[in-house]
Amino acid sequence: MSIYNPAFSSDKYDEKIAATLPYYEDFYKQISDILHCCFNEKISWLDLGCGTGKMAETAFREFSIERFVFCDISEDMINIAKSRFKNTHSEFIISPTQNIKFSEEFDVVTSIMVNHFLSDSERRLTVSNCFKSLKKNGLFISFENFAPFTQAGEKLFLERWKRFQIRNGKNPQDAENHINRYKKDYFPYTLSQIIELFKSAGFKQTEIIWLSNMQVGVIGIK
Repeated sequence: MSIYNPAFSSDKYDEKIAATLPYYEDFYKQISDILHCCFNEKISWLDLGCGTGKMAETAFREFSIERFVFCDISEDMINIAKSRFKNTHSEFIISPTQNIKFSEEFDVVTSIMVNHFLSDSERRLTVSNCFKSLKKNGLFISFENFAPFTQAGEKLFLERWKRFQIRNGKNPQDAENHINRYKKDYFPYTLSQIIELFKSAGFKQTEIIWLSNMQVGVIGIK
């Protein structure tokens, strides 16, 4: 499920999300840095919850792309992505992430701020499908919100997150409303649950690659 709001243009969306998620641009920098370490040849890439194509901007700018598949549940977002990336290496799919059907076709699968919106069964299907979609030694990289281990941590981290949003231009009520979505509109796992999920899907190696506030980047190697 995509978090992109169809009411926003891509530029407007990026402004809104940057005021909501600390270090949002770093998500893409981290992915780029890792992939530069791992690939010297053309890459086949599947991006789940692609929205308007933020991940594709980095992919096409920094890598040699053999195939890039945009996948999102929102037809509006896919249509915007189509208008932005008109080249023969791009494919577009309107689908929930848990319904994708590929078999050993991709070097890389990315999922940015998607998984925490899914139910437990949907998440397990999604991560399993990502595993099946990858070639041997392929990489699945997910950035998502995570749940603190304790109630004290939860209270502290949410307050810190609210203060970040206010400092970056949100009015206090909007920031409070966003924080109140926690475990109501999205359902994050703890770090240990995320690692367990990757392992249960079959990934032979799983690592946390980035962590800050209540967001985490995780990589699974097939």
